[in-house]
Amino acid sequence: MNNNIEYNSCIEEDEIDLKELFNTIFKHKYKILLFTFIVTSLTIVYTMSIPNSYKSEVILTPQEQSKGASLGGLGALAGLAGVSLGGGSSMDAFASLSTISKNNTFNKMLIEKYDLINKLSLKNMDKNLVFAANNRTIYDFFHKNEESKNINHEDEVYNKIKQLQSIVNFSQDKKTGSITLSVTLEDRFLAKELLEIYLKETTSQLEKLDMQDLEKKLKYYKEELSNTQDIELKTQLSQLVSSLMQKKVLSKASEYYNVRKITEPEVAYIKDKTKPKRGLIVIVSFITSLILGIFMVFLIEFIRGDDKKEELN
Repeated sequence: MNNNIEYNSCIEEDEIDLKELFNTIFKHKYKILLFTFIVTSLTIVYTMSIPNSYKSEVILTPQEQSKGASLGGLGALAGLAGVSLGGGSSMDAFASLSTISKNNTFNKMLIEKYDLINKLSLKNMDKNLVFAANNRTIYDFFHKNEESKNINHEDEVYNKIKQLQSIVNFSQDKKTGSITLSVTLEDRFLAKELLEIYLKETTSQLEKLDMQDLEKKLKYYKEELSNTQDIELKTQLSQLVSSLMQKKVLSKASEYYNVRKITEPEVAYIKDKTKPKRGLIVIVSFITSLILGIFMVFLIEFIRGDDKKEELN
């Protein structure tokens, strides 16, 4: 009997608490709606001030080259010597190009070579920016003094390096092995230009590094070839040197070292923006501000309740 009484009492307390919660929300409904309206409005203003970003991309595939395994004993000898007679795996090409694109020294070289500080400036990109409803009033209000800020050259270069590292991206499809190079930027024309710069320069840098390594190996194996008296080893070393020379010659036969284009870089269509997702941002802001507003009125009521208890005591 006592258990039933306690159970009913708990139900009544829960019902009372639930009613109190709804009463609290209803009591402060205008405050909650006002708070939600203000936050959502500010979010809309913010999203309207952000220019559209566009992505330009090119899909690459590692060049098919002969495998070391097909060369029998020569392939094994090359493997022991630390030489790849093939073009390397798609993962090797992807990892190498991606690492080069994120290198600070490499990006600094590109900034100086192609005057990217000027090209990536707001003043230069301004004419190609696209806004929601073609309204850039809010953007101009917040960025009118942006270019007048005095920044020393080293800081400016550092900022551009970080910007380039964030907008340039290499990715790989695990199934097909294809490599995608993409550039995401507010200026869709500059995005394509940067894409072509990075495609050319990363592959050139990879070729330069590989050729330096190849020249060192060629020099070493030629010396060993002239010093050895073993006929069988002399024959294998001759074939190895010949294969390395062949790889050196073949590296000049393609437009881009170790990869070839499957698609051509294009300027993104003006309606094909990548970000911002304005609708999603506003919806998330609305829901979050509504929940936060309800929580705030509960917190206020809780504090007021404690104050009243203290006064009564």
